Amino acid sequence: MSFWNNQCVLVTGGAGFIGAHLVDELVRRGARVRVLDNFSTGQRENLLISNHTSQTSNLEVIEGDIRDLDAVRRATTGMDYVLHHAAMVSVPQSMADPQMAHAVNVTGTLNVLLAAREAGARRVVLASSSAVYGDNDELPLQETAIPKPLSPYAASKLAGEVYCQTFSAAYGLPTAALRYFNVFGPRQDPNSQYSAAIPKFIAALLRGEPPTIYGDGLQSRDFIYVANVVQANLLACEREQAIGQVMNVACGERRTLLDLHRDLTALIGTERPPLFAEPRAGDIKHSLASIDKMTRLLNYQPSIDWREGLRRTVEWYREGPRP
Repeated sequence: MSFWNNQCVLVTGGAGFIGAHLVDELVRRGARVRVLDNFSTGQRENLLISNHTSQTSNLEVIEGDIRDLDAVRRATTGMDYVLHHAAMVSVPQSMADPQMAHAVNVTGTLNVLLAAREAGARRVVLASSSAVYGDNDELPLQETAIPKPLSPYAASKLAGEVYCQTFSAAYGLPTAALRYFNVFGPRQDPNSQYSAAIPKFIAALLRGEPPTIYGDGLQSRDFIYVANVVQANLLACEREQAIGQVMNVACGERRTLLDLHRDLTALIGTERPPLFAEPRAGDIKHSLASIDKMTRLLNYQPSIDWREGLRRTVEWYREGPRP
């Protein structure tokens, strides 16, 4: 029998890019899944895809905001596990509105932890970010590196991690924080002004247009396909060794944006040189993770490599969302 069979799981932000992939996999494994989402950035269509591929009786959707403690309490009641993905995820947006970043990512996370503690949840897993490291020359980045957040978004994610560790130490609430590096895959919205590079590049190239690179294109990222992130979340719930930990979730490899452009043009079959624009405030230059801790504690290994993940992602955007 699956570990997840009949487990009750709350996914905050479950209509978003990563959240919807988690919902699909959890329902596929027999869990009873509840989604809490205010649909400010999450898409109802993502959950329609979930419904089509899963048993709808095992999926409940609540429209609500993590800044509303009462709404979070209602959503958390009866839940065994909480996968906390609701967040303001944009560095530029946080630079423009730091108060909103704090309200959603810090106060919202505190609300989730309070509600999970009251509900007696067995585990809370926080979606954090590699942005907490800032520009750090000591690559690959290890969890012991001193955080140097360069944006309110990064600072708010770091605060969420500290709250998780505090609730584990002070109240005995089992938590884990996962520092995502650059996640990509189907269902990322290329039309959002705050969207990540890969969906924007793919959308532009499929239209026959040049993608825009902010900076010189030599900035590097540790890209990770979304299925690997789902795997990491499930392991963080299943393994006792995850409790109280902060862990990198990545592939342990880095590629520049020029590498990304080269590989995408080869996959799509187009020759469109990129346009270059001024670097964006708050963006870091280089990012590369050590995944030794995740491997040692949880036996984590990425199951989908860079080229296969990129191929699947391009295929999805070519075919379009499937209801």
